[in-house]
Amino acid sequence: MRIFTILAMALLCVFVGAERFAQANEIKAKFEEKKGEANANLEESKGEAKALAEDAKGNKVKGAMERAKGKTKAAGERIKGTVKQLKAKTE
Repeated sequence: MRIFTILAMALLCVFVGAERFAQANEIKAKFEEKKGEANANLEESKGEAKALAEDAKGNKVKGAMERAKGKTKAAGERIKGTVKQLKAKTE
């Protein structure tokens, strides 16, 4: 009877520990998603700032190019954030 009690307690501890580990991964995944989104917004803002500076100088083509570069970098940061989020969920 004592062996069954010890075995039941051991299994209970394993399942509770696994649940806490799963919750930690979910929090990490959310963090990675938010971090990727923040980096994307930052890159897009940088591109827009450079574009406005070029537009002020009269370089419309360079301004459009800087906007496009900012949007491309932002998309890359979003993808990186999604990849890290999925990786955190599967760990």
